[in-house]
Formats: sequence, structure tokens, C-alpha cells
Amino acid sequence: MSASNEIDDFASMLRRHRLAAGLSQEELAEKAGLSSDAVAALERGRRRAPRPLTVRLLATALNLSESEFGEFTESLRRSPTVYAPQVQGPPLPPDTLIGRASELAELSSLLSHGGVRLVTLTGLGGVGKTRLAIAVANEVRRQFEAGACWVPLGARPDGPEVTDAVAAAVGLRPASDAAEVDALAEHISSRQLLIVLDNCEHVVETCAWLCTVLLQRCPRLTILATSRELLRAPGEVVRQVQPLTVPPSRAAPEEIREADAVRMFLARAAAHGVHPRDDRLLQVSRVCRSVQGIPLAIELAAARVNVLTIEQIADELDTSSRILSGGSRTAPLRQQTIDAALDWSYQLLSAEERGFFEAVSTFSGGWTMSAAVAVFCAEQTDACHERVLDLTGRLIDKSLIRVDRDAAEARYSMFSVIRQYADRRLDDGGRRTLIEQRHLHYYVELAERAERSLGTDQQAATLDHLDVELDNLRVALGRAISRELGAESMRLGAALWRYFYLRGHYSEGRDWLESALRIARAAPEPVAPSALAAASRGAGYLAFLQCEYDVAAERLDEALALYRRLDDAAGAALTLRHLGSIAREQGDYDRSYQLHLEGMQLRQQLGDKAGIAWAWHYLAFVSWLRMDFDRARDYAEAALAYFQQAGDGEGITWSQINLGVVALYEGDLGTAERLLHQSLGRAQRLGFREGVGWSLNLLGVVARRQGRLERAIHLLDESLAEQQELGDKWRAASVLEALASVAQEHDNSAYAAFLLGAAAAVRDTIGAPVPLCERPDNELTMAVVRDKLGERAFAHAWGAGQATPLHAVADGYPPDTLSTLDTPW
Repeated sequence: MSASNEIDDFASMLRRHRLAAGLSQEELAEKAGLSSDAVAALERGRRRAPRPLTVRLLATALNLSESEFGEFTESLRRSPTVYAPQVQGPPLPPDTLIGRASELAELSSLLSHGGVRLVTLTGLGGVGKTRLAIAVANEVRRQFEAGACWVPLGARPDGPEVTDAVAAAVGLRPASDAAEVDALAEHISSRQLLIVLDNCEHVVETCAWLCTVLLQRCPRLTILATSRELLRAPGEVVRQVQPLTVPPSRAAPEEIREADAVRMFLARAAAHGVHPRDDRLLQVSRVCRSVQGIPLAIELAAARVNVLTIEQIADELDTSSRILSGGSRTAPLRQQTIDAALDWSYQLLSAEERGFFEAVSTFSGGWTMSAAVAVFCAEQTDACHERVLDLTGRLIDKSLIRVDRDAAEARYSMFSVIRQYADRRLDDGGRRTLIEQRHLHYYVELAERAERSLGTDQQAATLDHLDVELDNLRVALGRAISRELGAESMRLGAALWRYFYLRGHYSEGRDWLESALRIARAAPEPVAPSALAAASRGAGYLAFLQCEYDVAAERLDEALALYRRLDDAAGAALTLRHLGSIAREQGDYDRSYQLHLEGMQLRQQLGDKAGIAWAWHYLAFVSWLRMDFDRARDYAEAALAYFQQAGDGEGITWSQINLGVVALYEGDLGTAERLLHQSLGRAQRLGFREGVGWSLNLLGVVARRQGRLERAIHLLDESLAEQQELGDKWRAASVLEALASVAQEHDNSAYAAFLLGAAAAVRDTIGAPVPLCERPDNELTMAVVRDKLGERAFAHAWGAGQATPLHAVADGYPPDTLSTLDTPW
């Protein structure tokens, strides 16, 4: 009898005895404690080597006699196994592993010598978990006596097939009955073996159970799993696979080339026959930053080099991840596009998890737990907070949300490609309007709370908080304005103008406020006058900081009229302060002084100590500009005493600047330098850019008077760059004039004349004269330079300065037509 007939005899024998007993396959399986699939496999000959225990269970269930049982076992002994047990090793890597050197070393050590028996590589889809696992398995396989066994689970739809896959991979015939777990454990026994379970997330519960059982019963077994979701099995050690390193936005070409993400892009582009030149590296860097170093996304982006330039790829990725498709034909479908990779994860979510996943995509730049509760829940109850906490944890475990625990409060975020995917799903669910409304309301209230903390001892912390939330605040403003929501636009813009001022975002803040004002004026329903006044005042002050005095005065006059109509003395006083600042820069010191006095009187009527202190500061400012130094000192000292008591960092900075200027012009250079160093340090710590620019400017003047010309150049150059970025042309002109004095003392009269001409052009543009206290230095420099150069050369250099844009002067580029200016210092 042939081997196949012997096997058929056993299958026929089982079927004959089952039919004789009047049992169906399902009934026999139930009596034997097996699965119906196992019985069917034996009868069909699919399973050719049943274990002796399985045969005994079947014989007992069939109530076989001793002789019949003997025939069963004899048939089993004679039947060839034809199934040659063989461990299924890890696949060979298709290409060189880029980056991951530290991860590979750590994991190899952990699995070989670390006493760890279960390691899970987790991370988002496409981050390179499988690729790293292949490298690790091939690296350590020789250190396991029985080798490394690779079990791909990507196509396993249910739990029992996982056991079958592992059994097959370690050299056992796959089977579906629960008893085969015993056989699997028996087969592995005490062999030193590494099993790699790849792609566990869709069968995570089965994988967790199987790992637990096998590790308990096989003392020398080690398991490495890859999964988008944690197994949460006993003894599990988790290593999150991070994206590849990307270069910073202002990296040098050598630094760009060394970044792992760039190395991968260049390698994949080369595979398509494209070898980007060095001058395209910045665009490659843009691509890698856009996809945040995710390997699958880099590969898919690089695949587009056959039809797009790298710059086009980068431009596309700035707004959408839709071009990330067209992966390898032999890769699983979920790895052929970014959307397919994310579909795989999305389909594994519960309905509630999907809803939360979509809702948090409305955030930009991350979010806090309280923010998530606000956008996800209709009512912010304790029960809802617990739900959001649980959902956040689940999505972190599934590698869809990232958590940053570095600060006192945890912050959550998504990779950009995941956020874009979730955002598209939010459209599919029809919940976008509701979720975005909740987001807007949350950030309006956050901004208003923050605005009330500015000017207190909480200012530094508040500014830092607003920095962190800036992307969300910008998104909220954009939504309010694009939907022409007048009230929300006004409230948010009015609450943020002072933040934009302190951080030096003059243009951005003003643009938002002007848009909000435009919407409010056209709104069918009138906007609250108080919000309109606050927004007008903020827009006016930011316009003043950019030296657009006419626009600033118009907005501030509108605000003052509204405050007076509302009988809002505090708002009127603040607006008078801003109008006084315009008059100060235009050289009308008497009017400026009177406006500040009027504002102070209103503050005194209100008993507003903070407002009075700020009025003292501005009166000090006007006083030293018009060279009334005794009065300036008195006002500044009174203001400083209050600001120090209140912990107002901005106020302390300004008071130190005022007192430093007084010391400077009175010739006490040591005191001036000490006070201005203090103001500079505090402004830098606060991120108060106007204070930084002023302090650098005045320290540069001090250094020039001390004869330290190189230091003066350095400080004034830094101040000029700061003023140029801020858009403060009034102060930039003064810095140019101070630099001209240094150039003259440095025996570069032509460059001094050039700088004086550039400063004069700026002053002509904004309509502001040289401040009274600065005129003596300016006139002396002008006279000395004119005398040294002669009228013709002076006029030539002066004209060149007038014709050069401020940004070019700030960048240090004098015109080539003046050979003496090629090296200014």
C-alpha cells in the first residue's frame, strides 16, 4: 500500500467510525474536545500527522474497542509525516538599513543579554517597525541555539489562525484546536528560540494570550513583536520606533546630508535614477520635515521624483499628503499609500475611538487634556473627562496620538500625515462645524483669561503658555474670520493684541485685528462696542509700533470715542497713553506729556495703581527725550518701585531702560551699563523683543562713549536686526545714526555718511524727527563727516544711503559703487 493510501486509510477509518457512531463532524469534535475544523482536516487528509493525544481523544469519543484503537494507532505510526518540520527564519533585508544604529544595538543587547523575554516594537504605520525587526532578528539569530523564527501576521484575520501561523513557523503542522497550544509549547519546550510576531495589532488579544502562555511554559523562549498597539502582556518591554531624524530648517548642506531622513530620500530617489544636486538639498530637507521623517512617507515621496521636481513635491506636501501613494507593487496594500496604512489602523478602532480621533484633528500644534474635553464633549463633566482620558490612552497605545510629558502638564499631538487623515475623516462624519465651533470657543476663553494675567507676576508664564498654543490660536482666528464671525473675531483679536506686541509679531497681530474690524463693521448684527473699542485700540497701537502714525491715530481716535461713549475710564486712559506715544515719536513732546497726564488723572480717579505706574513710565520716557533728566528720574524710580512690588517684568524692564538712559546722558556710564544689562537680561528671559532691541541700542551708545568701538558695533548691529524684524522704523533710524557715530570714530567717514543718509530716508518716510536728546550727537557726527569728506563725496555717500532700502542696510550690504564701503568697519 502506498503512503498516500495509508494516510487515506486513516482518514477513511475516522470517517467510517464517525458515521457508524451516527455523529456529525461537529458532534464528534464536541465529544472529543476538539474543533470541528480539526476533525474536518483529519478526514480530508489536510492534517496528516495528528498528535497521539488527539487520536486517543477521538477514539474515546467514538467508543472504539481495544482492537479498533490499535488499528488507529498503527495507522498513525505507519503514516508518513510528509511535513518536514523546519523553522521559518526571518526574511533577508531588501536593502541597507538607513539609520537605526542605536536602536539596533540596544535591541540586540536587550534580546541577547538583557534578561528580557518579550519586547514589543510599537509606533505608527509606516514608521519602520517591520524593517527594524528584520534587522534585529538577522543580527541575533546566531545567538539563539534554535535560531530565529519569523511569523508574519498581516494577513491573519482571526485568533486561531495566529496559533496555526506560529505552529507552522516553528515546525509543527498548523491546527486550529486549542490542544495544539499544548503541542506548540511541548515542541518549543526548553529550546533557546527567538520568535518574531510581525503586525500584531489586528489580533492583539490573541497575540497577548499566546505570548503569555508560551513564555510561561517555555523557559528559554524570547519573543519580539511588532504592533501599532501594545500587547499589554506580562513582562512586556515596549520600545517605540520613532521616525528618522530630520535636519533643522536652517541646517548647512553637510548637516542636511547627515540626517537619516535625507539619506533615505536620496537613496530612494537614486533608485529611480534621480540624484539631486547639492543646491536641491534644502528642498529635500523640506520634504523630509513635511513628512516628519516617517520612512514610508519618505519612500512614497521619493517615488514621485519620476514625475515632479523635489520643490514641487515639497510644495504639495505643505498642504496635503495625498501624493504619498504609488508604493511597491509587492508590498501589502496597507503599505502602498499613506492613506491605506492609516485605513488599517482606523478600521481597528471602535466607533467612539474613531469619533475622538477625528475630533482632536481640529487642533494644530498639539493640545491639552482640558482642550480635548472641550472639543469632544457637549458638557464638560467629570464623567466626560474620564472618557477622554481613557480614549486618549487607547489612541496613544495604538500609536495614533503622541504624548509629551516634559512639562508639568502633558501635551498631546499627532504626526501631520495622521492629522490630515483624521481631518478628512472628520469631513466624512459631518461633525466638522460642531467640533470647530467648540475649538473656537475654547480658545477665545483661553485668550481672554491669558490677557487678564499679562501685567502681573504671571506674565512670563502666560506668555510661554500662549507661545505653546499659538498654532491653535491662529487656527481659531482664521476660522472665525473666514466664517465672518464678528463677535468671536473681535474677542479673540482684542485678547491677543498685547501678546503680539510683547512677542514682536506686530504685522501678524495687526492683520488679524484689521480683518476682525472689517467683519465687525459689515456684520448684520452690531458687535458689542466694548469689543470694537478694544480691537480698534489694539490695531492702532500695533500700527503705531510700525510707525504708521496716521492709521494708528485714526484707529485710536475711534477707540477713544467708543470708550468715552461707554464711560469706560480705564479704556480711555489706555487709549490716551497710545496717542501720547504717537505724539512722542513725532517730536510733539508737550502734547505727549499732556496726554499722559490726562490718562494718569483718569487712573487716579479709578484708584488704579498699575495704570498710574505706567503713566509715570511714559512721563519719564517723554521727559528724557526732551532732556528733562531730573523729572525723568523721579518718574522712573516711582514706576520701578511699583513694578517691582507687582512683579511686572515688562514694567521693570522699561523702568530700568529709562533710568539707564538718564545715567547715560548724565555721564554716569557705569550705572547706565549696569541698568541696561539688567533690562536686556530681563527682556530676553521674558521674550520681550522691543525691550531687547532698546537695551541693545542703548548699550551700544554706552560702549561708543566708553571708546569700545568693536563692542558698540556688535551691540548696535544686533539692535538694528531686531528693529528691522519688528518693523520699528523710528528706533531703527536712531540705531543707524548711532552706528554712523561709531563709523566716524572708526575713521570710515564715507560709511558714516551712508548711514546718516539711510536714517534720514527712514525719518522722511515716517515723518518723525531726530529725538531732541539725540540731536547733539547726530549734529556733531554730521559736521565731522561733512568736513572730512567734502561736500561732493558727502553728497554721494548720503545719496547712496537714502537710496538703499532699510532691510539691505540692516543686512550689512552697502552699495558696490562706494568702494570705501565694501568693508564698512
